[in-house]
Amino acid sequence: MISVAEALDRIFGLVSFLGTEDIPLRHASGRIATEEVAARLSQPPFDASAMDGYAIAADTPVLGESFEVIGESAAGHRYDGSVGPGQAVRIFTGAPVPRGAVRVILQEEVSRRNLTITLDDLPRAGRHIRPAGGDFAKGQSIAFDQPLRPVDLALVAAMGHGTIRVARRPEVAIIATGNELVAPGDLPGPDQIVASNHLGLAAMVERSGGIARLLPIASDNEASLAATFDLARGCDLIVTIGGASVGDHDLVGKVAADRGMERSFYKVAMRPGKPLMAGRLDGIPMIGLPGNPVSSLVCGEVFVRPALEVMLGRPARPAPRAQARLAHDLAANGPREHYMRATLDANGIRVADSQDSAMLGILTRSNALLVREPNEGPHRAGDIVNFIAI
Repeated sequence: MISVAEALDRIFGLVSFLGTEDIPLRHASGRIATEEVAARLSQPPFDASAMDGYAIAADTPVLGESFEVIGESAAGHRYDGSVGPGQAVRIFTGAPVPRGAVRVILQEEVSRRNLTITLDDLPRAGRHIRPAGGDFAKGQSIAFDQPLRPVDLALVAAMGHGTIRVARRPEVAIIATGNELVAPGDLPGPDQIVASNHLGLAAMVERSGGIARLLPIASDNEASLAATFDLARGCDLIVTIGGASVGDHDLVGKVAADRGMERSFYKVAMRPGKPLMAGRLDGIPMIGLPGNPVSSLVCGEVFVRPALEVMLGRPARPAPRAQARLAHDLAANGPREHYMRATLDANGIRVADSQDSAMLGILTRSNALLVREPNEGPHRAGDIVNFIAI
């Protein structure tokens, strides 16, 4: 058995950045931008009015002063002339400010009679002009450190781009194994259960930026498992669920070995998730997860998601940990690193009473995994502990 840290390092050694692709902005939400984006133009591209009103050349107009209206500037249709002393151009929000104008007086601050406006109220503070390049200037570069949000896509579009370079999404083949499993929605037999882990892992993969390819459930025989492995060809990562232990019906390791799998490790000193393996099969990185629901999903958080980060061009690092105050006393830990289902709230972090790796409902009600180091001593309420948010 190896430690969690060593197992994660070996998995990092199996995966690598998958490269980039250029895609339309319309389909880039949630994707990982791989380079800075340089503006092709300035925004706004001209001095623009921030209000509806009149553009004038007077910097400090006085109450009762009158101006002759000589034209109009609207969004998409500018006034081509200049504004001089005693003149005004009717202007609307977003429209280009005419040459010579230094401020916009609001339409509610004036009265108009034919082509003459008179300032009836003292102008509000500010010139009400958005300067050219006030948002961003041509040539300015912006980096996006997080998955692209809707506002990011709007910004890139405003910068003059219709496409963006992003990391290629890893395609992950997910294989659930076991005679006892039936597909969700099917009626299980008297000795069967409904397969669920593969759906949770598929959602985890897609939430992490990958593409999940759910393959048919493989039966506990070599022919079925080999046929399912054949379907995984062309993907970037294979994730199996179950069949990785040493029972008579645990055939994933044997079938993979018969196909020439280069095993990196088998068994990790952790709870839950001891029967975990990884290697390379047909040139494709493979992670074999345990079959218990909690074990497979916890191992997904600890190993699969960090692997996907590397494949998306992110640094190789463990799942991020935070700290919280323990809400109750906690007994000493055993010899394996323990990821305990827990709930974090304003009163601190509280470990669930049961840590049975088959109890999926407890994981659903948890929002954290409290991390215990091997042979860690007991804790008292109020102690600071490490956790992974889930």
